[in-house]
Amino acid sequence: MSAIVHPPAGTGSPTARLIVHFVGSIQEVLRTMAKVTVTVGAPMLKKDPLPSYDVSGVIGFSGEFVGSMVLSFKNATAVAIVSNFTGMPIEPGSPDFADAVGELANMIAGSAKTSFGGNTNISVPSIILGSGHTVAQLHGVPCLVIPCHTEAGDFAVEVNIKPMVATRPVQRS
Repeated sequence: MSAIVHPPAGTGSPTARLIVHFVGSIQEVLRTMAKVTVTVGAPMLKKDPLPSYDVSGVIGFSGEFVGSMVLSFKNATAVAIVSNFTGMPIEPGSPDFADAVGELANMIAGSAKTSFGGNTNISVPSIILGSGHTVAQLHGVPCLVIPCHTEAGDFAVEVNIKPMVATRPVQRS
């Protein structure tokens, strides 16, 4: 069981306040769907635009919250977790591998968005395979990295979202 995770000190951003929803989603989805126990480390601000690891599932948010979530695995960790999830070994070259990574990202993002409420939609997942890729972030919005550890290896979830402020139309006299 992991400790209660609080947003990084000094980050009163909306993204930081939403982290607890992602932590719960990560742990629940991987426990129930891949039979993996996740220990979550302290979230931290991401300073480097490079990915955390080699295999990334990217989900976009639109509506009341906009931005993205990236589920990023070391290659070996992705293979182990995807194999647990599907119940059979699947190699990274298989189209089923990308589909499985995308479905895990989809479930984590979907569960988190449901728990923080509002009228928010998530995109179809995009999967990026290979080291050295960069996922663009919203300008001026902190990206928080949630480091995760399992017996299958380490991975991270990167959260770069913000609430959209509804504006009223200007009334003319």
